[in-house]
Amino acid sequence: VQLVESGGGLVQAGDSLRLSCAASGLSFGNYAMGWFRQAPGKERIFVGRISWSGAYTDYTSSLKGRFTISRDNAKNTVYLQMNNLKPEDTAVYYCAAGQSYGGAYDYWGQGTQVTVSS
Repeated sequence: VQLVESGGGLVQAGDSLRLSCAASGLSFGNYAMGWFRQAPGKERIFVGRISWSGAYTDYTSSLKGRFTISRDNAKNTVYLQMNNLKPEDTAVYYCAAGQSYGGAYDYWGQGTQVTVSS
């Protein structure tokens, strides 16, 4: 199983970015997907998740309204759209796959760096 994140980079405050996570080696449509982030010197935290069908999503409350998760099961890809980025959004962003929505995650990607300058 491989989860490969892409789309990170250096942006300015107020910009938008869309991260992608391409999955292989698993039945993607059977997995809930989550996004997490880890800022320098801090623990990895939950950003949001999406159910296997895409019908359900939820987000950590502080990010709701700026971040949106979607998926394309035909492309085995989940996305994280991030708008109005702030310097405090600087982190390594990880995607993860789990067999149940709200349960533990079985597989993790290697992460992609997002840096937001002020």
